[in-house]
Amino acid sequence: MTESTHSRRMLLKAGLATSALAGGLLLPGTAAAAPLIRRGRPVLTHGVASGDVTTGSGIVWSRADRPARLMVEIARDPSFRDARRVAGPVVSPATGGTGKVRLAGLRPGTGYHYRVTAVDLDGRTASEAVTGRFATAPLGRADTRILWSGDVAGQNYGINPALGGMTIFGAMADRRPDLFLHSGDTVYADGPLTESVTLPGGGGVWHNVVTPEKSKVAETLDEFRGQHAYNRLDEHFRRFAAEVPSVVQWDDHEVSNNWYPGEVMNDRPEYTEKRVDVLAPRAFQAFHEWHPIDRRQAVDGRVYRRFRHGSRVEVFVLDMRTYRDANTADQSKPGHILGDRQARWLADALGRSTATWKIVQADMPIGLVVPDGTAIEAVANNRPGAPGGRETELAWVLREISRRRVRNVVWLTADVHYTAAHHYSPDRAAAGDFDPFWEFVSGPLNAGAFGPNALDPTFGPEAVFVHAPVTQNSSPAQGFQHFGELNVDGASGDLTVDLRDGTGASLWSKTFQPQGR
Repeated sequence: MTESTHSRRMLLKAGLATSALAGGLLLPGTAAAAPLIRRGRPVLTHGVASGDVTTGSGIVWSRADRPARLMVEIARDPSFRDARRVAGPVVSPATGGTGKVRLAGLRPGTGYHYRVTAVDLDGRTASEAVTGRFATAPLGRADTRILWSGDVAGQNYGINPALGGMTIFGAMADRRPDLFLHSGDTVYADGPLTESVTLPGGGGVWHNVVTPEKSKVAETLDEFRGQHAYNRLDEHFRRFAAEVPSVVQWDDHEVSNNWYPGEVMNDRPEYTEKRVDVLAPRAFQAFHEWHPIDRRQAVDGRVYRRFRHGSRVEVFVLDMRTYRDANTADQSKPGHILGDRQARWLADALGRSTATWKIVQADMPIGLVVPDGTAIEAVANNRPGAPGGRETELAWVLREISRRRVRNVVWLTADVHYTAAHHYSPDRAAAGDFDPFWEFVSGPLNAGAFGPNALDPTFGPEAVFVHAPVTQNSSPAQGFQHFGELNVDGASGDLTVDLRDGTGASLWSKTFQPQGR
């Protein structure tokens, strides 16, 4: 690298950091620096976002650089004629400067424009407005487009200005979806970034923007906040968040790789705090602070919840991390990955749903073998024959919804860093008391690409389509970044699934007609 090239890169990195840090007295890692000093107008530092929309409400998110009150104007017209003004919370160091405003009393199936300002506590000055848009969920038969994917800034692949940043988010925004289902690994809190990565096979050098919080594993609350702040430095990420409402779940990397409750990471020298039960609550707080999640929608105030989108679609959001047993648990005995309460909630909610398509937003695949060393990280235990370990819980859910004659259940996930279409059939399975179903995998969004993983035969999966790299941990520049797309035709109820690459091009597509109810 020449000195001039290095200087230009560092200047660009500094410019990104300066724009994010403007007046940044509340940024992660700086909350204690001087929280009462205020200069000039407040600044909204990381854009805006919306999420957890219903027929009559939605959550709007933003972050200010100092104590201030968030204000939201909402209107059906982009000129904000006849806008309604909604006062939000006072943001402060207690939430790292983030805040959420719940907008209620909205019309179903209606597009809205919103703009957010941060008003100084003395009421004399306000930030420049940042705008966004979303649509409320419809009531009846409506055409619906949903995207899903996961895995952001992993394996030392962060924001690379030389390649334009996280361009896949721009490609997704161009698809103009109604919803985005973020399938977890929203950040890599356990994956520090370095300024440069030498790519294998003479592939050159990958350059990252690096912040202090992204230069080590996250252990403090401010360090976990910094993981989420980092992604919002990217212009494509901010654009997508402003234009597309999200439904967000978490997986392992929001805390640490392959974590489970009660784990003590004695084999991870990079951690000073090795108790996951100490780290996970900090990570969970940061996760909720930085995403437009409506905790009132969650069954227990945490993650798992459901959303109706007209008469054709209902989304069931899972948490396959919080209630699991140890990865090292005996696979010959029944295990848990949802926990009793969530498993029963899922079976009951699917059984009661009158939506044509029941979309299960899972943070881990069912039939792919995902090891954790010699232990098991996901559902499949890599043993033929009857269900064991966590498979027993999924077998119960599948058996229950089959008994209740629930039709048109589709499972979506990310996690394994490639894209695939899996068909599960009792005709090929050791556990035969369930109805055939499809599972679609798509990712990563900006991370190393891997795969494909082996399929466990217990539930009879067949890999109908796979797009994965030959070289493991391929960089995002090598073309194996992915997102998935669902299109539901409101009139017929037909569902079309596309698995897309990072440019938005369709790699595989199939249309399904709804069966039964």
